[in-house]
Amino acid sequence: MKAIMVMFDSLNRRMLPPYGAEWTHAPNFTRLAARSTTYDNCYVGSMPCMPARRELHTGRHNFLHRSWGPLEPFDDSMPELLKQHGVYTHLASDHQHYWEDGGSTYHGRYNTWEFFRGQEGDAWKGQVADPVVPDDLRGKRHDLWRQDWVNRAHMDTEDKHPQTLTFDAGLEFLRVNRAEDNWFVQIETFDPHEPFFSHKQYKDLYPHDYDGPHFDWPDYGKVTETGEQTGHARMEYAALLSMCDHSLGRVLDAMDAYDMWADTLLIVCTDHGLLLGEKGWWGKLVQPWFNELAHIPLFVHDPREPERAGSRHAGLVQTIDLAPTLLEFFGVDRTPDMQGRPLSEATDASGTEVPLRETALFGMFGGHVNITDGRWVYMRTCHDATNTPLYEHTLMPTHGRGRFAPHELVDAELADPFTFTKGVRTLRTPARTGPGFDPYRFGALLYDLADDPRQERPVRNDDVELRMIRALVARLRDSDAPADQYERLGLPRTPEDVTTAHLQVATHHEGPQQEASLSPAPRADEFPDSRLGLRTPLAVLLSDPVAVEAVRRFVPGLTDAELLTVRDSVSLLQLSAATGRPDRDQLEGLAVELARLFPPS
Repeated sequence: MKAIMVMFDSLNRRMLPPYGAEWTHAPNFTRLAARSTTYDNCYVGSMPCMPARRELHTGRHNFLHRSWGPLEPFDDSMPELLKQHGVYTHLASDHQHYWEDGGSTYHGRYNTWEFFRGQEGDAWKGQVADPVVPDDLRGKRHDLWRQDWVNRAHMDTEDKHPQTLTFDAGLEFLRVNRAEDNWFVQIETFDPHEPFFSHKQYKDLYPHDYDGPHFDWPDYGKVTETGEQTGHARMEYAALLSMCDHSLGRVLDAMDAYDMWADTLLIVCTDHGLLLGEKGWWGKLVQPWFNELAHIPLFVHDPREPERAGSRHAGLVQTIDLAPTLLEFFGVDRTPDMQGRPLSEATDASGTEVPLRETALFGMFGGHVNITDGRWVYMRTCHDATNTPLYEHTLMPTHGRGRFAPHELVDAELADPFTFTKGVRTLRTPARTGPGFDPYRFGALLYDLADDPRQERPVRNDDVELRMIRALVARLRDSDAPADQYERLGLPRTPEDVTTAHLQVATHHEGPQQEASLSPAPRADEFPDSRLGLRTPLAVLLSDPVAVEAVRRFVPGLTDAELLTVRDSVSLLQLSAATGRPDRDQLEGLAVELARLFPPS
């Protein structure tokens, strides 16, 4: 038996034809759906990138105990378990996070691996001089942004693109090993994750009028760009999606050419989605984990069930099910620590759906803890604005791109073992969260997907919330969540102890903070244009003495506030979207004044 996993990053379910998209060019996803089971109710678990991959290896949630980090010494690893049972495993990837401090223990679990450089500011090509960059709408022009422009100069044709090289390598593995048995290959590309860098033949699939600044890498946060600019960024994502579709088609062609459908498991998946302007948001991390992020596509072709080709499955499944699925396919028992179940158990011998679970738990360390039963989605926030207590539980103290600093470890202590740490005590240390990360401001949220599938109208329903809280506590217990998570969320340790005193939605739903946090931000095309204006980088705007005086008149105290520790190209519009200050009325008055002082040329 053989298995192939094709894994994309940030693949938006609603942009794929098998899930209803009618305007994107992705014929190979349609072709894939005809040969596989399309799962209509697949949810993520731990997010974002590396927590999702830890889940891919371990088949269990990790976001309640740990932020972004490596595999831990006590973690089970699906590819390593396969390797130990005689299944050859290979990884071909351009996902640069595997080779950073916070992802450094994953690729070694495979028999062999190969890596292709250049994605999203990967520290690849050395260039001291600043790259030549076009006029660009991106606000956060950090080192990654600079390095990305250095790297792009070395990917000027499709054959040099790391996605292409990754699939070249995966296809080479298929060609060399097609006559062999007992192997698993993971072909994993970082695309269509931002930046949405693709080549002309894919951009030409989406003709549209646009003559504005370069824009293929939106900042995570509320949309402040014009409708034209927002539409252009979506087209850039769509172009990269079409490139991904072309790469997928190459794998399907190989399976056709080598007659692999009869003995090869094929899984096509992603780690999470991406907001592309929906609800007035870009990206992920900084907002609640709406369904554009958490409700993901999944396609599985199981050669043992050829009659399932072209079928759809409506039951709740999750990414924790992928490791057990691969282990079961090769006849390897899953470990007791795995929470997921093989997808083969989601149907019986007659092809009838069998529910793997009644609810799905998902979230990000330190953020909302979310649960869905397929109809209702409940997002539980922290009990107060401190978002504490919150602790990292780890034996691998690294963040995404660096080690824990000494001051983060000063108060570290050994915690008691968890059920899944195999008797090992972890290091327990106070967690840090990024600037501006504040789940409390959004409050608790409840959505009825039957009535509001796009999650545009949070509702209050005490009976449903009570039921979902009890289910949530049960899932926390199943995950052996640390005591600090119960306290952070304001929850008891057993479902039976949940009462109306633990309801959050009504209180938060009535507060102005939630409405302001969820409401769309002021956008550039709502205000008059000017040479120096709301879209001008603050560093430029405040360097002009006339503009500074206008800012002081309309937004008193702003120029002296700590908010202006933001750097470089962040504009007043972006500052307002992130913090609520200046407010809309202040922006309106200032925009009119700046248009008078600095009329468009």
